[in-house]
Amino acid sequence: MGDTEDGSSEAAQSAPSETESSRTGFFGRIVGALSPSDTVNEPPQNAPAVANGVSPFVTPGMMNLRRMRVEDVMVPKAEIVSAPLDIEKDELVALFRESGLTRLPVFDGTLDTPIGLVHLKDLALNYGFNGNAGVKIPVFALRKLLRPLLYAPPSMPIGVLLQKMQTERIHMALVIDEYGGVDGLVTIEDLIEQVLGEIEDEHDLEEGALWIEEKPGCYLAEAKTPLDEFEAEIGFGLHGEDIDDEEVDTLGGLVFVLSGHVPARGEVIAHPAGPEIEVVDADPRRIKRLRVRIPAKRDD
Repeated sequence: MGDTEDGSSEAAQSAPSETESSRTGFFGRIVGALSPSDTVNEPPQNAPAVANGVSPFVTPGMMNLRRMRVEDVMVPKAEIVSAPLDIEKDELVALFRESGLTRLPVFDGTLDTPIGLVHLKDLALNYGFNGNAGVKIPVFALRKLLRPLLYAPPSMPIGVLLQKMQTERIHMALVIDEYGGVDGLVTIEDLIEQVLGEIEDEHDLEEGALWIEEKPGCYLAEAKTPLDEFEAEIGFGLHGEDIDDEEVDTLGGLVFVLSGHVPARGEVIAHPAGPEIEVVDADPRRIKRLRVRIPAKRDD
């Protein structure tokens, strides 16, 4: 009949064994599934021209693993929060607190000479918590806490870097230019978000909340917060004479108009009427979260 021994052996050879599948890992199987031999890239007849190298018929999400490059998602060098090797413990704790990050690249001299990364968990387990009464805390030595970093060229597909991160269990990579200098930084979360969308963590606002009042006159808000709703909350008008009501309808849009560019994380934009707006979270393409400080009303 049609079921020949050749057909059976061929099917057996093409199917990966259970052991091989488990070794490959989840992200490895994703990248493998999107290899050129398994993906149909030819657009339909009479299809529109490809724009920016990306066909309109490519489905968003998983295909980004192949069509996007590391340089498309990296945090630029100017926005990297990093620590020098000779930093004091209290200064490092303050840097973690102010940035809200859990991993920081460490450099010796300049950022172009990185030597590893420091994880907040390692710092806390070795030198923190202040709860080990009677236990002698060792002298602070940052070099002993360092973990390895990955290095990637800007042109590497993000799927390749994601698989490398999973294989080597290193969740941060520095992007290196042709001269060996640091060009940017990428984390595993940055890569996964290109497939699954933005990932909210435990420090983000509660689901459905657009802002919270951290203390009187200080608000943590999503960039997508409607400007008119936020003005009603704070009892303060943010639309100025130089701002077109039809041009701006969100807090993020207001910040963009005031600054004239997509501001970097940590940048503070002064509103002409007095409030200060700090960029808490942003990437090279968009603003995510803001901290708005409203000046106290003075009794004249």
